[in-house]
Amino acid sequence: MKTKIHLVAVCFVMCLLPYFITQAQPKNTEAATSTLPDRQYWLNQLDKMVKPVLMSLAHDSLKIVMPQIVSKHTDNRETRLKVMYVEVLGRVLSGIAPWLQLEGGQAKEVALRQQYRKWAIEGLTHALDSNSRDFMRFDISGQQLVDAAYISDAFIRAPWLWQHLGKNEQRLLVNSIKVTRQFRPPFSNWLLFSAMNEAFLCNFGFDYDVVRIDYAIRQLEQWYAGDGMYTDGEYFAYDYYNSYVIHPFLTTVVDVIGKKTNAYQTIAEKIKKRNERYAIIQERLINTDGTYPATGRSIVYRGAAFHHLADMAWRKALPQALSAAQVRCALTAVIRKTLQSPTTYLNGWLTIGLYGSQPDLADFYNNQGSLYICTNIFLPLGLPDSDAFWADAPQKWSSQKIWGGENFLNDHSEDIR
Repeated sequence: MKTKIHLVAVCFVMCLLPYFITQAQPKNTEAATSTLPDRQYWLNQLDKMVKPVLMSLAHDSLKIVMPQIVSKHTDNRETRLKVMYVEVLGRVLSGIAPWLQLEGGQAKEVALRQQYRKWAIEGLTHALDSNSRDFMRFDISGQQLVDAAYISDAFIRAPWLWQHLGKNEQRLLVNSIKVTRQFRPPFSNWLLFSAMNEAFLCNFGFDYDVVRIDYAIRQLEQWYAGDGMYTDGEYFAYDYYNSYVIHPFLTTVVDVIGKKTNAYQTIAEKIKKRNERYAIIQERLINTDGTYPATGRSIVYRGAAFHHLADMAWRKALPQALSAAQVRCALTAVIRKTLQSPTTYLNGWLTIGLYGSQPDLADFYNNQGSLYICTNIFLPLGLPDSDAFWADAPQKWSSQKIWGGENFLNDHSEDIR
């Protein structure tokens, strides 16, 4: 009888958890947040977005409370629901990893970071434990090659996670990453997911498949289209996959493997120049009000459209033409615009859409978990508050200067081959 009562109590608490998560969110109306310093605003938005995921996972209840939402255009509802938990874990961790790695700062931020570090380790422990409710398999479908790669990226960005994960959990994670080798990537940006998983193994001293890394790097070199952009496979598509995946992943893979061999020095120099050119293009895509062209697939990934620009800012690799402060202000405008709709969240969870709930914008592969790739716009939180990105006075970004009537240098393409 006591056991039954205990189980009922647990179920009752778990059912109420979404309510408590929602109530715990900062009540940030646009008016209330418009005067906040940019860093505090970013932290508030990160906390609001990520808390339901990592707090639930830390309590071994993610699979109980996370909405089972898939695209209305889905190709396989059952499989998409099965894989969305690894998907949300990888995407959330990849975006907040630099901030988790950071030390110091204001006392309130340090306390918040410590809470998220605790939740991240507890959550990973549950995800890797086959006896936990939130145990996550990595061998369900090819989509998990993608999801594992985001987890790999998170650990490369935040070695703190690896250092504080238990030895048994480290072993289980390595085995989980390796099991995705059974999936053959499509001839597209997916080559970089295979490469990222091998880069993770390489980075932490495990045997890795150099061919998967080499193939991805050399194939992307073949796909370079010009003016800082790559095709996604054999054909060019005007979407944001150069930012969602290609530039950030290729840079990380080349950085990791570059510590083991000098075989890619020439390509690395080209990648650096292409990164700079595409960062300039990205910054100019941000309109005066934080909007940007809603073109191409995966547009419901919201701020992840500027994953590359955020990554360049975090790496302190912005070209001379872009100041850190103007990029901060431009990205802040994107965050405000993409998250300000009253229908952006439902019961504390992101809805499918670009500006609020817009389910028709979804692609067949989208689910509740895939939306959280937008955390990658928060990468510059991995810079200390003393860094110029945060400390410098606000500056107008390119669109504001041009459409404000200021004289401005013209733009031109670059041949980086």
